[in-house]
Amino acid sequence: MREANDEYDKAPSPCLCVSVVQCSQKGINEMKLSHLDESGAARMVDISEKARVRRTAKARGKVTLQAETLKLVKDGLIKKGDVLAVARIAGISAAKKTWDLIPLCHNIKIGHVAVDFRIVEDGIEIESTAVCTDKTGIEMEALTAVSVAALTIYDMCKGVDKEMRIGEIALVEKTKSTGDSKG
Repeated sequence: MREANDEYDKAPSPCLCVSVVQCSQKGINEMKLSHLDESGAARMVDISEKARVRRTAKARGKVTLQAETLKLVKDGLIKKGDVLAVARIAGISAAKKTWDLIPLCHNIKIGHVAVDFRIVEDGIEIESTAVCTDKTGIEMEALTAVSVAALTIYDMCKGVDKEMRIGEIALVEKTKSTGDSKG
């Protein structure tokens, strides 16, 4: 458990509580944290009784780069290779390993993952779309794909751009079909 820190405790930020007790102490007791049991211990959510349904998720992020670096990426002149092709494969591969990277995520059967890029004036925007037919959502896979694609862009360009920033990673869409499906 972390020690009290006046600056941290006063800062407006999302709940970083590690137990129900901490959340209650911070006045956040109305929050239902599905990955905590009654005593505040971490647990995997039981989805065994849920029906398999089609689910989608879309996440976006951005890597801010210098104009010179963007030109090198566009012209295929980054020494490590084709930045966007490598970042796409890295993002897709990461989505498939989300359950292994994030301890309480379920191992779901992914039907599709796409990672796309858009070069804009000040960087590269990343979008991932993920689809599954399963008992739980696929948003963590979409977010993981964007995050690892961004890290890959950073890794491949770090030799020429010391001012890169990764940011603005967010889930922008999540859907769940209403009908049951078999599978």
